[in-house]
Amino acid sequence: MKTWRLFLSLTFLATTPLFARQKTDLLVMQNGDRITCEVKSLNAGVLSIALDYVDGTVSVDWSKVARLESSQLFVVLTQDGSSHEGKLGTVQTVGNEPMKIQIIESQENRVEIERPKIVRMTETSEKIYQRFNGSINLGVIYSKGNSATQYNLGTETEYLRQRWAAEALLSSNLSSSSGSTTSTRNQLMFRGYHLLPWDNYFYGGLGSFLQSSEQGIKLQTTIGGGIGHFFKNTSRTSIALLGGLAWQSTDYKPLATPLGRQNIAAGLIAAEIKAFKFNRTNLDVTAALLPAVSDPGRVRFNTNASYYLKLFNNLSWNLSFYGNWDNRPPGGLSGSDYGTSSGLSWTFGNR
Repeated sequence: MKTWRLFLSLTFLATTPLFARQKTDLLVMQNGDRITCEVKSLNAGVLSIALDYVDGTVSVDWSKVARLESSQLFVVLTQDGSSHEGKLGTVQTVGNEPMKIQIIESQENRVEIERPKIVRMTETSEKIYQRFNGSINLGVIYSKGNSATQYNLGTETEYLRQRWAAEALLSSNLSSSSGSTTSTRNQLMFRGYHLLPWDNYFYGGLGSFLQSSEQGIKLQTTIGGGIGHFFKNTSRTSIALLGGLAWQSTDYKPLATPLGRQNIAAGLIAAEIKAFKFNRTNLDVTAALLPAVSDPGRVRFNTNASYYLKLFNNLSWNLSFYGNWDNRPPGGLSGSDYGTSSGLSWTFGNR
């Protein structure tokens, strides 16, 4: 519990404005419009910029940009899995050639990349605390008739660098009503990856701490890692798959098992799918399959899915689904725990 409180505190501290630089970047659109602004990020085909005379950020269609100049440092990720860090410029093109972004890594090293091949771009800094991005989700339902209360809280914080990224996620769900036992589920997850020299390959790891009253789980600790590959990596869609090994230790409620704890070595197959539609919706699905090696025939599976519909600025409505399954739970305990929730989501940092 203390760990989760610390995580929440750090998350809320990270929601304060991260950048306070001058808005001197130059953006030129294909129709000739010139905009002096602060370029913040490119994600899901949307270029987010800030203006001196506008509250919040403005979303720009990346495919309509004709020129971009910025002296700020950016981390740039491309379709082939390569990454770069530097200042931004635009290369003069001839005829119908696609626009090229020049990444100035140093005075001696400059990289030119065609605009359609850039998948993601985020403003960064030499200061560590200015590199965090994330979101907070909250939903509450109350019914007087049977004194029913439901709430869900979720936070996500990401730290992105040139060739690696790390992410922490917290989700908490509670459901109670008059005359029934309160049901709770809490999960804290850590994920990270580092790009390998080969196109779109990476090695990654994950850690998870789960509590589920429905399955009688006091604490389930999962640690795993392996090699992964981005099968599709564009500004609209991302599909990644990772294979490796994992270890799980599960403390069940008293008397559920002879010793109250089970340790299992397992294989790990993890997948992540992200899909975007310009400035309106996005879908994020993660799933992990863990076939036991030390207990042949036993399989555990978990998934989390979130659909976001943008309302305005950094505020979105979200619909989420979570699920955990175990085909051989201890006697008397449920083999599954799943549910849905909805609420509002607010992003911070450069998202």
